[in-house]
Amino acid sequence: AAAGILCYVGAYVFITYDDYDHFFEDVYTLIPAVIIIAVGTLLFIIGLIGCCATIRESRCGLATFVIILLLVFITEVVVVVLGYIYRAKVEDEVDHSIRKVYNGYNGTNPDAASRAIDYVQRQGRWQDLRCCGIHNYSDWENTVWFKQTKNNSVPLSCCKAALSNCTGSLTRPMDLYSEGCEALVVKKLQEIMMYVIWAALAFAAIQLLGMLCACIVLCRRSRDPAYELLIAGGTHA
Repeated sequence: AAAGILCYVGAYVFITYDDYDHFFEDVYTLIPAVIIIAVGTLLFIIGLIGCCATIRESRCGLATFVIILLLVFITEVVVVVLGYIYRAKVEDEVDHSIRKVYNGYNGTNPDAASRAIDYVQRQGRWQDLRCCGIHNYSDWENTVWFKQTKNNSVPLSCCKAALSNCTGSLTRPMDLYSEGCEALVVKKLQEIMMYVIWAALAFAAIQLLGMLCACIVLCRRSRDPAYELLIAGGTHA
């Protein structure tokens, strides 16, 4: 179960980051997600080994189980550390690349950058973005697309969802989202990274519990004669 949840968290990070990948250039930001998926996959195999070793009360199997859990625990600590590091870098990454993305917007050619901007700006209640421009809608006035169209309008993705007759005209700013996208994208990406951090912390605690239980079984097996292999009349009891 823990392995499945960890893989789900890692996959969720990948899928969500894919919607915003034009706003950051450092692919290493996804390293914590990659590690957590790898840990989740490994954890499933480790869980099976641990169950078999516990049922058979194999001293060697349990010792191996504890060692592997310790390595997984260390890996999850690394995920937490990297998560905090890259969470702090998200703002610099977005700030560095968002102007380039907006300047590359053309509005007609369905290129990836234009789709990314429209997707982010028109996001509704589920993503809590609903933004326009970098800091506000006036940022569009400095873009190549705005100067080429010469219609004093911003993309329709800036229009408030409740309005059906919005044309994006700057003469009616009340029809447009007033908040810029940079701060909201940074907030969203940092929230996603926090999911990774909390998931790693939660399952690191589970690893500690697993190691503790395995150690208890090992200690009982080594101290309690009832756990020793008895040989009587050539048969194993």
